[in-house]
Amino acid sequence: MDGTSANLGSALAINFILNGEARTEASVSPTRTVLEYLREDEVLTGTKEGCAEGDCGACSIVMVRNGSDQVEAVNSCLLTMGQLDGTRVATVEGLSDRGGELEAVQAAIVAEDGTQCGFCTPGFVMALHALRHSGETVTEEVIHDALAGNLCRCTGYRSIVDAARAATSGPAEAPALSASPEPAAAELYEAQGQLFLAPKNLAGLVGARVAHPDAPLLSGGTDLGLSFSKNREAFPVTIFTQNVAELKRIDEDDAKITLGAAVTYSEAMARIEELFPSFAVLVHRIGSRQIRNVGTFGGNIGNASPIGDTPPCLIALDTMLTLHGSNGSRDIPLETYFLDYRKTDLAADEVIASLSIPKLGADQVFRSYKVSKRYDQDISAVVGAFRLTIADGIVADARIAFGGMAATPKRAPQCEAALIGQPWSEESAIRAGAAVSEDFQPIDDHRASADYRLRVASNLFVRLHRDLEGADDIEVTSL
Repeated sequence: MDGTSANLGSALAINFILNGEARTEASVSPTRTVLEYLREDEVLTGTKEGCAEGDCGACSIVMVRNGSDQVEAVNSCLLTMGQLDGTRVATVEGLSDRGGELEAVQAAIVAEDGTQCGFCTPGFVMALHALRHSGETVTEEVIHDALAGNLCRCTGYRSIVDAARAATSGPAEAPALSASPEPAAAELYEAQGQLFLAPKNLAGLVGARVAHPDAPLLSGGTDLGLSFSKNREAFPVTIFTQNVAELKRIDEDDAKITLGAAVTYSEAMARIEELFPSFAVLVHRIGSRQIRNVGTFGGNIGNASPIGDTPPCLIALDTMLTLHGSNGSRDIPLETYFLDYRKTDLAADEVIASLSIPKLGADQVFRSYKVSKRYDQDISAVVGAFRLTIADGIVADARIAFGGMAATPKRAPQCEAALIGQPWSEESAIRAGAAVSEDFQPIDDHRASADYRLRVASNLFVRLHRDLEGADDIEVTSL
């Protein structure tokens, strides 16, 4: 252990509450998945392994994070043991310990014949238990959103949706986690030759980054988690960012909203829906609630994927990044952050601290579109994002960005130029779409061919025009 790690203090155990009982683990690998721990160490086999990559929901459990009272469904297959420190979690076995009576969701699933083959039923129960205690007004749309991360289709969803209606129609009793004391989260854990650092402030995070520049930064783990669940990697050092207070802030003024890099999609959703409704629709499609409850905006930027869903939208919205390192902070436009495939402007001693998104002006409109083979929970083939300033029927300014079209998410300058100064019309939209091939030379891969990507990106301009004009059935003419 080096001096920087020692300065964080020592912790010999991971402390958390499991199904109402305190757990102290002093020798488990910090990057062992929670799913493996539950099934193999605790023999809580109601939690199932289906895909082990956060898609199927069979492994769903509920969690209350340190310092929060929000009951959330999460995928245990992507969650590491280090992330459990200071949390309260419950599995399906922990719901019905009420004198032999089934919990409300369990009882409704039984009454409505919603068990299907049974393998995925615990995951459905946990997703609906979280919904029951979310405080939301439960509608049909909300029910289907809550179940979008549970993908079993044995007998269809009718009986499960019926159970969801029944279980959420009355007042909710105390959730399985509410009475549990909250354990304190530590800043360091070491076991099996692995060091897990969980600093609580930005200075500590930068210190850990300086001491271990090659260590991965773990926040929600919706991408990095696959390294643990699928690839069985065991990094010597992992740096966890979710406990950094500064990275969890949401600040807002008249001109912009600023999100800390560790703010989850779910935590920001209410404000994103209010400020940028089209962006919110796309964020809903990034993944299920289980994913959105842990996935972060900073992580989606930091992994520098050319098909990340949020970067094209954030670029089109003229987002600024704040990077913080040993020499202090610097602000850069997000569009300059991506240098090449998986290569960024982030220095070895820096972390993404926050992102600031300007609010829309009076004459500005924003739309974003995701094209994928499946509507929910699918990797995008193309993401198009458009911020237009339209004054007196003329496009005064345009910021347009695409993902999936190049080695990085990037602007479309020729498309923008084709629109600026032109009347906002179907003909202008088609001309701008034709310029896509001047801005991009996409590749063929298993998600889509280059020709398909070019055609889709071009056609999104027509979709944009129809969307803004509120005329989905416009007959498109050729130029």
